[in-house]
Amino acid sequence: MSESIVVIPTYNECENIPHIIKAVLNLPDGFNVLIVDDNSPDGTADVVRVIAEQFPKRVHLEVRAEKSGLGTAYLHGFRWALDRNYKYIFEMDADFSHDPADLPRLLEPIKEDRADLTIGSRYIKGVNVVNWPMSRVILSYFASKYVRFILRLPVMDTTAGFKCYRREVLERIDFDKIKFVGYAFQIEMKFTAWKMGFRIEEVPVIFTDRTVGESKMSHGIIKEAVFGVLLLRWKSFFRKYK
Repeated sequence: MSESIVVIPTYNECENIPHIIKAVLNLPDGFNVLIVDDNSPDGTADVVRVIAEQFPKRVHLEVRAEKSGLGTAYLHGFRWALDRNYKYIFEMDADFSHDPADLPRLLEPIKEDRADLTIGSRYIKGVNVVNWPMSRVILSYFASKYVRFILRLPVMDTTAGFKCYRREVLERIDFDKIKFVGYAFQIEMKFTAWKMGFRIEEVPVIFTDRTVGESKMSHGIIKEAVFGVLLLRWKSFFRKYK
């Protein structure tokens, strides 16, 4: 059995999902895949089921009743992976904005015991973003600066969603205390791991915006991130991190 599982949340990703799964399975290090689908009306889950029949030990599917947010989808996947004793647990998008070829690079610092959590970072070496309009690049870059300023979090790409966890990190985090469901979820998980004393290393990657399917970004997600960071900082004064 593989020690590594890549958790990929999906909603209406039937165009991308067979290609992203194939790209992960073709990597030499034997990564397995867990798709957490929020009952996509475009039949994403049906596409995954067909692939899972061909690779029953490597491709897995969890279907939730409805679209309930990125954060809760990842937590569902984390619980599933922990229950099955995976040692290294990854987060990755389904739309090829994260390059599957970078998965071994995220794993390396953890296997070499330099880090407990690695982040595929767009900003650790300049700005490595492809196909984004300049307005979104600026928004994302300064959003990370805002988060670092408020939380004092020593991470350049605070909203990144391309990550690898050593299982001990997820075992120690109380998922019931993780409250955000959008992009603020990514910030909250990094902040919590850092406050608990886990080692974080950023690995430079190139982020490429999706070419098929629709972005899940919304004003509500942005609002949650902006005000959620302030709330997270405030609550941290009253919380003990083990």
